[in-house]
Amino acid sequence: MDIIGIICEYNPFHNGHLYHIKKIKELYPNSLIILVLNGYFLERGEISILTKEAKVKIALANNIDIILELPVIYGTQSADTFASISLKILNNFHVNKIIFGSESNNIEKIKEIASKQLDEKYDVLVKEYLNDGINYPTALAKALNINFSFLPNDLLGISYVKAIIRNNYNIDAITIKRTNNYHDITSTNNIVSASNIREKIKNNEDISKYIPINIKDFINNTNYENYFKLLKYKINTDNYLNEYLDVDEGIEYRLLEYINKSKNIDEFINSIKTKRYTYNKLNRMFIHILLSFLKTDNIDLEYIKILGFNNKGKKYLNSIKETIEIPTNVNKDSIQYIYELKASIIYDLINNTNTYSFEQRNKPIIID
Repeated sequence: MDIIGIICEYNPFHNGHLYHIKKIKELYPNSLIILVLNGYFLERGEISILTKEAKVKIALANNIDIILELPVIYGTQSADTFASISLKILNNFHVNKIIFGSESNNIEKIKEIASKQLDEKYDVLVKEYLNDGINYPTALAKALNINFSFLPNDLLGISYVKAIIRNNYNIDAITIKRTNNYHDITSTNNIVSASNIREKIKNNEDISKYIPINIKDFINNTNYENYFKLLKYKINTDNYLNEYLDVDEGIEYRLLEYINKSKNIDEFINSIKTKRYTYNKLNRMFIHILLSFLKTDNIDLEYIKILGFNNKGKKYLNSIKETIEIPTNVNKDSIQYIYELKASIIYDLINNTNTYSFEQRNKPIIID
């Protein structure tokens, strides 16, 4: 039996995600699917419009067998950290394949690029090009001397393959052709990107066509006014901004200069972003500031939390429980757990939800 890993954020769960799962079942009908799930705050620094609990229930209802938590302290970092921890989790549960969406659908090219990026000279070249004012995807292409588009899913795929190579995991990387463009926010096809759906929600457009039935009931309307108020309070009252992850190179002085001049989060970002501090990097930094996530707390994975499973997943978990190296019991004294609780509280303050009680229960969701 193939044990297949997928890594998702479900912001929100849509027809493309359903296609992903169905395609896996079509290609590997006897497989078991393990999902590494990002929760409240995401890799690009976004606030999830679905709660972690809702995502787990939706995943189980759509033929995912086991759901594992990607902790917020890793899920809100750059693609390489996001991918490295996700693959570490999947490897501990003996996954032998990882299947992800890809714009190019060219796994050999992705593997070639991943191998080249592991060369020490590569990072030096990228930094030089970034210092020259070149954007990140172009800097990657120039450093590698390669003609490649470096679109979002391919970029993540490269990070997944790098993690596999670097750690010598016995995991095959397989792509499924992405049927839409992440950056497209206007398409009206049945399968559109999550960013497209979020834009339609923002514009009060009907999204029923783009998501499976009942998903709409789980969607939260993120209150960005609350978010900005929390961030404004934190920046104005915290004397240790430079100690938080991603607050580097004196950016804290720009934060303090513009936070009180800005009327909302978008205006604030536009006032401080630079070629080095992109929209995504700033959003990740804001989450780290709200969490008070110290650079010194950027530690290794302490445990793997099992968020949910079905009967098939339960049988598999029982069969491998003696061979899982990283603990699956939640350590309530750990930094990892403390930040997960903080994330749920901040999420609740922004969205008027009650995710904190879900975190405190620490019980997996189980379906027959």
